[in-house]
Amino acid sequence: MDTPAQHAQPFTRYTLAGGAATAVHYALLSALVEGLRMDAAPAAALGALAGALVAYAANRRFTFKHRGRAGHRRALPRFLLVAATTMALSASIVRLGTAAWGLHYLLAQALATGMGLVLGYGLNRHWTFR
Repeated sequence: MDTPAQHAQPFTRYTLAGGAATAVHYALLSALVEGLRMDAAPAAALGALAGALVAYAANRRFTFKHRGRAGHRRALPRFLLVAATTMALSASIVRLGTAAWGLHYLLAQALATGMGLVLGYGLNRHWTFR
């Protein structure tokens, strides 16, 4: 069983990689909502997809490189499944946050991002890159 200290470095790296991916996600989300007047939920999904591509590359090379047992044939489909799961969660939270709770779409997205960070890290650490 891993100790808390063994989780700290990979989680920090995962958070940094996620920060870059999130920047791409939020930039596209904002451009689609503000620039193209797209509804926030599908814009969040498209932003999440773009961010997922950045996240895969960063996590494969930076976060989980020591877990290199999983080749692209295995890791990429798994990563995309995790990304799709967190993307669906994100879009659902943005929809609920904006439509039901009256939150600004960026606040709703921030809540979704926090939930996706924890879920995605666990799945990617223990399944995708194993």
